[in-house]
Amino acid sequence: MNKQQMAEILAKYTFSSFENFEFSPFGSGLIHGTYLIESENSKYILQEFNNAVFQFPERISHNQRLVKSQGNETFLPFQLPLPLVNSANKLITTVNGRLFRLFDFVSGQTIEEISELNQAYLAAQAYGIFAEWGKNVDATQLQDSIPDFHRLDLRFARLQEVASKKQSLSADEKDVLDFYLSQKELISAYKKLQAVLPPRLTHNDTKINNLIFSQDLQKVEALIDLDTLMSGYLMYDFGDLVRTVACSVAETSQNWKEIHLEIPVFKQLLLGYWEGVKSLASKEEAESLVLGGEVMTCIMGLRFFTDHLQGNVYYKVEYPEQNFHRAKNQMLLLQSLQTNKAELEKIWRTVTQL
Repeated sequence: MNKQQMAEILAKYTFSSFENFEFSPFGSGLIHGTYLIESENSKYILQEFNNAVFQFPERISHNQRLVKSQGNETFLPFQLPLPLVNSANKLITTVNGRLFRLFDFVSGQTIEEISELNQAYLAAQAYGIFAEWGKNVDATQLQDSIPDFHRLDLRFARLQEVASKKQSLSADEKDVLDFYLSQKELISAYKKLQAVLPPRLTHNDTKINNLIFSQDLQKVEALIDLDTLMSGYLMYDFGDLVRTVACSVAETSQNWKEIHLEIPVFKQLLLGYWEGVKSLASKEEAESLVLGGEVMTCIMGLRFFTDHLQGNVYYKVEYPEQNFHRAKNQMLLLQSLQTNKAELEKIWRTVTQL
């Protein structure tokens, strides 16, 4: 990207003067190309939209417009940086066949993992506040930007289908496959919840690095990566927090004996999330939260293992067995969640008072 190409893109936005600007690559995102734009006294983020990964950009724009029109951002204690509209009143700008979006810059820092328990609480509280704030958004009008993204039953069925066509597996692969195929009780519990849980506006990718913290890490300044805003269940967002924040190691770790649920972190996540959603959540939604960690961990394990059996066609890998190792990692976390379920339910009763 040279300055002339950048100027052609910025010329599509008329709310600011971009006659004099500087730009530089920004962040370490793997999906969208991202640049920091500095123009006079203002800073912006320009993102090249990757429509190979997100194949329905018009659905993403629809959802973001709906959220912006039906939700009052002034009631949020942090920023929700949605794309800025261009001179054609569109959120996505097309230049020479390439898609771009412009955002206000939010100052602060992101983290990949917590260094103290309070950060888990703050992260979960922010996502909970967002869920409660989103009650005014008509979830039935939201479109699936990634169809069936968190459908545990369909992910399970897909693994069954793909595995049935494999002629031979190693003993280690067979052990992991047998574990995931033994999760029919979890699938059944999930399907029962589907029948009673109301659709909500959910973020659907609640990793801690999708929050911008203040420089001292004592406050959440913004909730970002809003391409997965869709209709979902509260247990999806809470469950993905448990999966990604309360695990002892990263999902790429092969330190098998070190992989387990950090129960003190789980408690802080539940305290924070419940603080945000307690006035919103129905009895069934509240009860679904503990199962959310199992649901989301199982989903990711199913997806990783299915991709491994298909030859690594979806997730990027650094070596051929990486998706299998990711699936084994998630299996061990799921086992830890299920082993500690009685303790987690005890924490849930203490926190929710239900």
